[in-house]
Amino acid sequence: MRRSATVLAAFSTALSLTACGAVDAISGGGSSSSPTKGDDVTVGLLLPDKDTARFEKFDYPIIKRQVTSLTNGKGKVVYANAEASVAKQSSQFQKMIDDQVDVVLVDALDSKAISAEVQKAKDAGIPVIAYDRLAQGPIDAYVSHDNELVGEVQGRAVVTALGDKAATSKIVMMDGDVNDPNTGSFKAGALSELKGKVVIAKEYETPQWLPATAKANMLKAIQSVGLDNIAAVYSANDGMAGAVIDALKEAGADKIPPVTGQDANLDAVQRIVSGEQYMTVYKSFLLEATGAAKLAVARVQGRDIEFDALTQDRVDSPTQKDIPANLVPVVALTKDNIKQTLIADGVYTVKDICTQAYAADCAQIGLN
Repeated sequence: MRRSATVLAAFSTALSLTACGAVDAISGGGSSSSPTKGDDVTVGLLLPDKDTARFEKFDYPIIKRQVTSLTNGKGKVVYANAEASVAKQSSQFQKMIDDQVDVVLVDALDSKAISAEVQKAKDAGIPVIAYDRLAQGPIDAYVSHDNELVGEVQGRAVVTALGDKAATSKIVMMDGDVNDPNTGSFKAGALSELKGKVVIAKEYETPQWLPATAKANMLKAIQSVGLDNIAAVYSANDGMAGAVIDALKEAGADKIPPVTGQDANLDAVQRIVSGEQYMTVYKSFLLEATGAAKLAVARVQGRDIEFDALTQDRVDSPTQKDIPANLVPVVALTKDNIKQTLIADGVYTVKDICTQAYAADCAQIGLN
């Protein structure tokens, strides 16, 4: 994956083009429509699971709202969630092809398995944009974050938390699902920061990112390495981080060692406030989902100038090279920058985070 510092610039450029009426000029009038397709755009959205809170709470609503806005209220989003079933996602994708949606945004549970449906969509003349995870097959574009950077941020946080004791400290790595293409990128990024700087005592893969599996593996690690010998845990996402922390508590940990995460789930943010979770990676749902909606509508309406402005990065998949991509930056979230990130961006309010159970912890870090 080749990174680019132009992501935000591209995003801003696309917004400017729309604001300045450049798109209208291209389409020959005051409408957002084009000769390719009018505002009656139907976007198919396939998301992978409901365990990851962001998909239902943020991604879907933002994409739906953006598509409505971009099409003068005439466009719509047909939504389906696979609920962690590869077979279900395949059938949902096939239904969207059968129903002849105009474009498909897909967050693939299994990037390789979904390639058959991607090809079927291509054969039916339906463009496919991979969302959040890079799908195999002839996709038109990819919208996500710099996933290797996500792992780097997590790995760096572990080393920073351990300080001078890092070199002799034993850590456990809780990786994601091997069938998720992002998992390899997260892991590669993390290892670039961890290798040679800490002792990786145990490492586990987590099929379907299931917290229950992560908890079971953490209990195995505790038994093998010893509770007091585990100095930190690299957890690839927040759902698993919560399970890891539960396992440590069950094992009798007096103090939870540094645990990483990703996605900025509300319960993870509350664990950070209380000191149970060390950090998470905040990936702007707004930028990612908004970029995806803009790409989908621009592709259907034939607005190539906006599509190109939003895809100034390039990535490779096992089946395709130089895929146009929009890679959104990420932020290491700790108790020190919750106000400047999540609250400033309107993801959560102080009231959301600082419920009665966390009121004292919030007050202690000035979050009130």
